[in-house]
Amino acid sequence: MASSKSYRAPVLADVAKAAGVSVPTVSRVLNGTKNVAPELVARVNAAVKELGYRPNSAARSLRLSQPNLISIIAEATTSSYGYANTLSGVETAAQQAGMSVSITIVASDEDESVTRAVDLALSQPIGGAIVLEFRQAGIKASRALPESLPVVAAGGESERKDGSLAALIDEAAGGRQVTEYLLRQGHRTVHHIAGPTGGKVSGRTEGWRAALQDAGAEIPTVMHSEWDALSGYRWGERIAGRDDVTAVFCGNDEIALGVMRALADRGLDVPGDVSVAGFDGQPLVSLWRPSLTTVEQDFEDLGARAFGLLSQLLQGKTDLESSVVKPQLVVRESTAPPRR
Repeated sequence: MASSKSYRAPVLADVAKAAGVSVPTVSRVLNGTKNVAPELVARVNAAVKELGYRPNSAARSLRLSQPNLISIIAEATTSSYGYANTLSGVETAAQQAGMSVSITIVASDEDESVTRAVDLALSQPIGGAIVLEFRQAGIKASRALPESLPVVAAGGESERKDGSLAALIDEAAGGRQVTEYLLRQGHRTVHHIAGPTGGKVSGRTEGWRAALQDAGAEIPTVMHSEWDALSGYRWGERIAGRDDVTAVFCGNDEIALGVMRALADRGLDVPGDVSVAGFDGQPLVSLWRPSLTTVEQDFEDLGARAFGLLSQLLQGKTDLESSVVKPQLVVRESTAPPRR
């Protein structure tokens, strides 16, 4: 459950009250006037930081009218399938509601980069923000935003332990689904090639591990990869020389395609020798030969749900709860019972 009080940008009077000084003193400090006592400068600067005050057009706009602009804060990987489609979902929903969207990129999870991105987002007359929290940079950006700003996160979790409002895809449930399916096919265990964690726990990996534990199956060492097909290909080369691998769950579809190509190049049959499953549900994997079994995530719906929650916050709705959807397992040709 999340608070939904309307956002009011802090003004000079708020800073003055918090610092225990007059409004003209705050103005002189912010304008860099030299004839202000150092002790007063320190108090004003502390109040500015605490309140998240920014002397820009955003505050003026928010005082004068209901804003029709929201900010999407995302990492630099916005061209990837999940990011691009989540952005599309937000933009489409916002357009239908008569609102505009600005996109601010967080170049890395370094503090300086996060601060720069947050300052840029808040320099615009925004009414609220949607933060894509697939990796650490997004998480840090969420934490850096002022508490008075309506914010909704979008990410791959099953719940928000801090109680903040979010639209989520339960990646752990997806990891569990695909692992349980492969075990039901008769595989004694399922090997896992995970993508980069980016400083956070991978729900996909946690779901995989939980399913194996519940089944009493061996839990192999996780193989760590980048998100691209070439990294998957390199792991596929290594897997091709192993007799103990009959099923592989890959962290995303691109890794899975790379694995399948490497296995084919070494004369192995998918799924006859090794079953391969992916995650995300990219459209083209249904046309691959063999077509890829995957866990399909509806990223456009994720973006639309995030905007829907933010829209309700901006309307002053209270007692809102996070929206959680489970992804769907789509079984295709790349998985089958083991031959051995």
